[in-house]
Amino acid sequence: MTARWLVPEREGLRVAPAGAWVDPAQPAPLALITHGHADHARGGHGQVFATAETLAIMALRFGHPAARAVPVAYGETVTLPGGVRATFHPAGHVLGSAQILLEHAGERVVVTGDFKRRPDPTCPPFVPVPCDVLITEATFGLPVFRHPPIGGEIARLLAARGAGRCVLVGAYALGKAQRVIAELRRAGYHEPVWLHGALERMCRLYAELGVDLGDVRLVAGVPKGALEGAIVLSPPSALNDRWSRRLPDPVTAMASGWMRVRQRARQRNVDLPLVISDHADWDELTATIAEVNPGETWITHGAEEALLRWCELTQRKARALALVGYDDEDD
Repeated sequence: MTARWLVPEREGLRVAPAGAWVDPAQPAPLALITHGHADHARGGHGQVFATAETLAIMALRFGHPAARAVPVAYGETVTLPGGVRATFHPAGHVLGSAQILLEHAGERVVVTGDFKRRPDPTCPPFVPVPCDVLITEATFGLPVFRHPPIGGEIARLLAARGAGRCVLVGAYALGKAQRVIAELRRAGYHEPVWLHGALERMCRLYAELGVDLGDVRLVAGVPKGALEGAIVLSPPSALNDRWSRRLPDPVTAMASGWMRVRQRARQRNVDLPLVISDHADWDELTATIAEVNPGETWITHGAEEALLRWCELTQRKARALALVGYDDEDD
């Protein structure tokens, strides 16, 4: 087996010669963090290596994310204990997200974390990195998941506005909310976008880190009539709670790759399912594996069986990793 020095355990990926972990599910003495979503980034570590943006996101979410936080720029290589080299490359998932290239004993392993291949105005695009082992997510690792162009979904969102009504969009606080706003701006919508209070701090941080979101305002204290025809963003949990009653006859929408599944849309009780994902879809997953063409592909947190089968049919060596603690907080 290739890369025996990288040990998949239930709590995460252990880089044995360095005494380090990638995205550990529990506090670790040395952690390499791919991005700031809570199923990958946790507080309480001794030392953390991550991009400056991810460290800022972790500080906002967890206070002090580690006793010592070390920012790593894209393309920068750091040497860990045991002589392991780690280089961070863009993953295209959310602001600050990174693939981590690990080099040891003449082998190259890329841990993609979560990634997507579609353009996103809020973060640098994914960069394919040659390697011996590619560790890929499989969140949408089924052929049914083929995400439509985001321009069409944004057009549907804009068309849903009507007299006497607003559009209330459920979007996760890190990544999805900011991407929806940025895509609205790219589509030529420059009216204020209104926010639930739970989204305000992360949107402000994005702006501080150089992502221009335009005019965003809090809903709190605004008369109902002033929100007619407006676009309002909230956490998914607020779509149908008492908070939403202050809005003028909202059209409820949800921005997620899971909106491809009708049952998920019904469970959310949304009028307008928007298939907007920050993960690679089936075609992007398979195209990425083919492009990188690793000697082995390790598959984690998602529909592992289907992607394993595709690898088998295309004569590619692959295995599934039994990791825990990953969810769809970000999609």
